[in-house]
Amino acid sequence: MLQHLDLGKLDGFGNRDHGALTLLRNFLFKRYSSKLAIIGNNMLTGQHAISFSPSANKPEILAGLKTFVTELTPTPHLNIFKDFESTDCAHFDQAPFQKSLQFSSQPNMFIDLRPEWTKETDYVQALTKKYRDQYNRARKKANGIEKRQLTLEEIKQLENEIYTLYRHVADHAPFNTFFLAKNHFYSLKKELGADFRFFAYFENGELIGFNTLIHHDEILETYFLGYDEKIQKEKMLYLNMLYDMVGCSIHNGFKRINFGRTAMEIKSSIGAKPEQLFGWMQHKNTLVNRNLGFFFNLLEPEAQWIERNPFKS
Repeated sequence: MLQHLDLGKLDGFGNRDHGALTLLRNFLFKRYSSKLAIIGNNMLTGQHAISFSPSANKPEILAGLKTFVTELTPTPHLNIFKDFESTDCAHFDQAPFQKSLQFSSQPNMFIDLRPEWTKETDYVQALTKKYRDQYNRARKKANGIEKRQLTLEEIKQLENEIYTLYRHVADHAPFNTFFLAKNHFYSLKKELGADFRFFAYFENGELIGFNTLIHHDEILETYFLGYDEKIQKEKMLYLNMLYDMVGCSIHNGFKRINFGRTAMEIKSSIGAKPEQLFGWMQHKNTLVNRNLGFFFNLLEPEAQWIERNPFKS
């Protein structure tokens, strides 16, 4: 998959930084890195770039793709190969990638579901007392909230409310390189059908939050979500969504949940583990490219968080 992005169309790139650093980041991105060519999927975490056949010569294919993106017209500011696993790193150790910066940002969070978990209560019983108490507390807080999976028609009917909740979360995200169109979820449900799940949360008949999931073989990919921040804190809505994702995965026989990169510590508290992914980027400007590592570390600082271990030994 090749994606073209024009970050110059965005008003800003998130609220992680403040003051001068925000101004510096916005200036650098818009002036020097707004046009991107990404081998991969900018909206999903993981290797969604290429599907290799068992007999494929991976280094040769990657070298060919590198030549292709380098020769694109007009030339993008940055070409990026996104989210490859550590086992793939050796395939990039070749001449076409020698001037590229190998980078790694926040880890992907995932849970491998145990075969003995046939229902959600099996998962709960595998938790230590501290984290069972957390589960029970969150579930108690959510009393009175109605959760249901929306049909295509219901997504269309609630499109304005859904978009408002999505933008509330997106506008307060630490970093953004895009904003979804208002009809995005409707279009995706129409395209993917049963492989796209849209779960909505209601209180007194009013939509207060939602989360979305995509089927990917035996993996359940978490997608975008939205919520009312005030109700989220009061009802522990985000944590309840995470538990609901676990329950949905167990009920439907998935082997792994891909939770993505954000909110690592709270995801860790429900049992998710970090998995480091790697990318390669190259800037068209030789001077900028030579200092790409410095700019990357300045604009994408390492996240500080504590990994939890909620399961019994």
